[in-house]
Amino acid sequence: MTLMIGPNAQAAPESAGAKPSAVTSVDKDGRTWHLKVYSAAMDTEIAVDVQRPADESTPAPNLYMLNGLDGGEGSASWTAQTKALDWLADKPVNVIQPIGGRGSYYTDWQQRDPVLGLNKWRTFFTEELPPLLDKTLQSTGLNALAGLSTSGTAVLQLAEAKPGLWKSVAAYSGCAQIADPIGQQFVKLAVETWARGNTVNMYGPADSPLWAENDPVINAEKLRGTLLYISSGSGVPVLEDVEYYLNSAPGPTGAVNLGLGVVIEAAVNGCTVNLKNRLDSLNIAATYQFNPVGTHYWPYWEEALHNSWPVLAEGMGLQG
Repeated sequence: MTLMIGPNAQAAPESAGAKPSAVTSVDKDGRTWHLKVYSAAMDTEIAVDVQRPADESTPAPNLYMLNGLDGGEGSASWTAQTKALDWLADKPVNVIQPIGGRGSYYTDWQQRDPVLGLNKWRTFFTEELPPLLDKTLQSTGLNALAGLSTSGTAVLQLAEAKPGLWKSVAAYSGCAQIADPIGQQFVKLAVETWARGNTVNMYGPADSPLWAENDPVINAEKLRGTLLYISSGSGVPVLEDVEYYLNSAPGPTGAVNLGLGVVIEAAVNGCTVNLKNRLDSLNIAATYQFNPVGTHYWPYWEEALHNSWPVLAEGMGLQG
């Protein structure tokens, strides 16, 4: 069933005379609502999937779950790779999954990219989408945010961009430091090597101050007051890791992917330790999970979601 959403679900226009951001349609498939949301900042419609709580008669909080580097446009998504939605089905929350933003790090890019287009995801997530969801879903206004890999970086950036919007944030295997040479290289590998975008269009050249302005470690003070769950693995593979990579891509490709999973998670672990040291120096509390084993792949992130639920639930005003 498809419903057209009227002006009562619109956000205020971003500028005089501009077409305002709005929920333009809702296609209901049982408890799953497929929303189309017009973003004035990006001048396009964004798909947003919502799993509604079993009891829709009572206002529920919103749990935003961001996908990895492909933005949920491909098969690397919570829906395709995990049973997260089944596990959350008995929780009294709206599970929000925006679809799109491949290779964008869910940030506001300085200029349009020839490959990745116009990206103003920070504006979308912090200004446009939340009030629209609150109206359309009749939610409580209490939000939590979870992300993995590149979006494990993005969720910290978003929390710092608008402190208090998300009461609790969970970052799984995200490299929080992006302004130093190693962190910059990590971002460039993701955006440029994999997604074929250009980080100069994102934050500018390597010496641009925008890299530091968007670095979650440098700006960690802005996380004060947010409930935090932060996890990473060591990069050391176990038998299940090896089987996963080899079965998902047999032959040399699987072996290469295993090697990448080891290297990426080891690097992410170093970033996460640095974030912890920074938060500790500021006396900002967080819940940490440093796994003694583990590479960069979905089963660990699904486990981390389960482990982080008490923190996420507390921020949303729920019993863990």
